[in-house]
Amino acid sequence: MKNLIRLEELAMLVLGIFMFGLLGYQWWWFLVLILAPDIGMLGYLVNQRVGAIAYNLFHHKGLAILIYFLGMYLSLPIIQLTGVILFSHASMDRVFGYGLKYNSGFNHTHLGEIGKKNR
Repeated sequence: MKNLIRLEELAMLVLGIFMFGLLGYQWWWFLVLILAPDIGMLGYLVNQRVGAIAYNLFHHKGLAILIYFLGMYLSLPIIQLTGVILFSHASMDRVFGYGLKYNSGFNHTHLGEIGKKNR
C-alpha cells in the first residue's frame, strides 16, 4: 500500500511541475523555491505542538490548492506560484514518506512513524 501511495504522490508532484510550467516563470525558480515550505519546521524551535501546526500549515495540500485558486481569482501569478510550490513540495515530501505531523513529535506522521529505527 505504501508504494501505491508514493506512486500517487509522485503523480501529484508531476502535476505540480506541469502547473509550474504553465505559470511562465523561469525553471530555476522551481529549484530555488521547492524546499522553501520546510521553513515550517522552525516551529519546532518553540515546542512540538507549535512545530506540528507550523509544519502542517506549510505542507497541507488542500491549503495549497486554495492558495492557487485565490491567485487565479485575483489574477496574481505570484500567489499561484505559492500554491504550486506548496502543493509540489508536499507531494515530494510524501513520495519520501514524510507526512503531516502529530503533536507527539516530528517522527509521528499521518503516514506512519519515520526515522532510522523504523527502517
